[in-house]
Amino acid sequence: MGLQISISDSIVQALRLPEQRIEQELRRELAIALYAQDILSFGKARELAEMDKYEFGQLLSRRRVERHYSFEELDDDLNYARSE
Repeated sequence: MGLQISISDSIVQALRLPEQRIEQELRRELAIALYAQDILSFGKARELAEMDKYEFGQLLSRRRVERHYSFEELDDDLNYARSE
């Protein structure tokens, strides 16, 4: 089951984005906002943004959103680095 959000035509038309980028940009903005408020985890926020870990991390950095970095994530990253 998915969720659809309806946005009025007047708001969509007011967005200063090319039509083909609107959905992508709104997904990213929502993902950033929900992650910053600790409503979504990093993994789920990047999934919503349709970005890989590195890309989403870079986006958060550009927006000056602090990462919520848990010991579990650190352990995962260290295991990944050791396997390389």
